[in-house]
Amino acid sequence: MNEYSVLIATANTATLLTGGAVAVLAYRAFRRTGAGPLRAVAIGFGLLVAGSVLGGAVHLLAGRIALGVAVQSSFTAGGCAVLLYSLYAETPTRTVTVRKSP
Repeated sequence: MNEYSVLIATANTATLLTGGAVAVLAYRAFRRTGAGPLRAVAIGFGLLVAGSVLGGAVHLLAGRIALGVAVQSSFTAGGCAVLLYSLYAETPTRTVTVRKSP
């Protein structure tokens, strides 16, 4: 381990907790509403969290800094692509008709 190990572990823990919370909340919102873009948000944040944790694990446990950065960067790129998709995905609109009672 090197002098950055504590910083890396702390940052990855914070990413796991905060990003994981966003992913869980987005997934719960998707389950409640059925909106596809919310599912994409959950997947995107899940990829960001997974990349951070896996990249940090490779660096801290295997001692391979370059591989850890490559893993984290790949997952970050994928997560950002899914988040970008979620911003452009269209949710089908539902028309609700309210009838006036006689």
